[in-house]
Amino acid sequence: MPLALFALAISAFGIGTTEFIINGLLPELAADFAVTIPAAGLLVSGYALGVAIGGPPLTMLGGRLSRKTMLLSLMVLFIVGNLLSALAPSYGVLMVGRFLSAFAHGAYFGVGSVVAADLVAPQKRASAIALMFTGLTLANVLGVPLGTWIGQAFGWRATFWVVVAIGVAGLIGVLALVPAQPRPEGGGMLRELATFRKGGVWLALAMTVFGFAPVFAVITFISPIMTSVGGFSPGAVPVVMALFGVGLVVGNLIGGRLADRAVMPSIYGSVALLTLLGVVLALVAGNQVAFIVTITLFGVAAFATVPPLQTRVLDAAAGAPTLASAANIGAFNLGNAIGSFVAGLTIDAGFGYTAPAWTAALLGLTGLAVAGLAGVQARRQLVPAADDAPSHLTATPLGR
Repeated sequence: MPLALFALAISAFGIGTTEFIINGLLPELAADFAVTIPAAGLLVSGYALGVAIGGPPLTMLGGRLSRKTMLLSLMVLFIVGNLLSALAPSYGVLMVGRFLSAFAHGAYFGVGSVVAADLVAPQKRASAIALMFTGLTLANVLGVPLGTWIGQAFGWRATFWVVVAIGVAGLIGVLALVPAQPRPEGGGMLRELATFRKGGVWLALAMTVFGFAPVFAVITFISPIMTSVGGFSPGAVPVVMALFGVGLVVGNLIGGRLADRAVMPSIYGSVALLTLLGVVLALVAGNQVAFIVTITLFGVAAFATVPPLQTRVLDAAAGAPTLASAANIGAFNLGNAIGSFVAGLTIDAGFGYTAPAWTAALLGLTGLAVAGLAGVQARRQLVPAADDAPSHLTATPLGR
């Protein structure tokens, strides 16, 4: 794989770390700014909202730039956002810093996916995308625990300074290793917008929303599931979350390999596995050993969905993929919000702490139904890559 992919992964590692690090620093932030824990928690949901709504417009504004220049600009925005967070004199300023970082997040993974796919042969596009997203999965395994420790030992601002340093390393890597890619010919943003007239693009985005929603339905409430149902101690939660993170890394790499061979079958298989594991989690939540094994496998299935879902959007928007790719990053985050919200409603309704796992299974079934519609629609339009043919036989090389 080209070294440029590792530069993209370094930036993804920094972005993933700043996305999730707030979860471990809520008490410190709440105490420093004299706000409640729920108010501090808005820094998490505010970031997700920034990713969902910021990526596509920012991508459109950068449509006149080359993709490398766009990536560099986004990393500068990311660094500025985290620098502002590190220096924030008030809660409001910190929220602004989080929003700036989130805007960079959505557009970076959208543009970065297209760049990664264009760096390799067509038959290796999904693996290239998976390698870039490995930075995001490693952030859960390494970046977040390390950042939490730094924040607890030296203050939460120190964590943001470390993220700024990672962002600078990513910026230098992109500048030095990512080859210059000219701005795509043939219509610019008007052509990018026109791709949303395709029903296949909207179905691909819907697959992402409902195919990934089961993940946050479970993970948002993993702590009360473990402590209230499984009888785990609170100290066991970070350990189990680290195992879940290892599963994410493994699943991401497996998903990339499988999607290189056949995109839609990879989506069917990974979402079906995620659905099945939701049921298993609900049934074994009271058995600690079985729960640990299942939640690790749930992590594998969770990120096995990512490379094929992102690749499917690129296939559906072939010839004008950049904006659709950024929109798909927003779709992932919309799925996060839906999964968390619906699972929360089931708990509030009195169904108990196994309800999020059953919710994940139902959302997974919805994702499979949407994937089935997408497969039927693609076959009607004679798109072989949507079914059992390898995607490299039909994929259009991107940005060439």
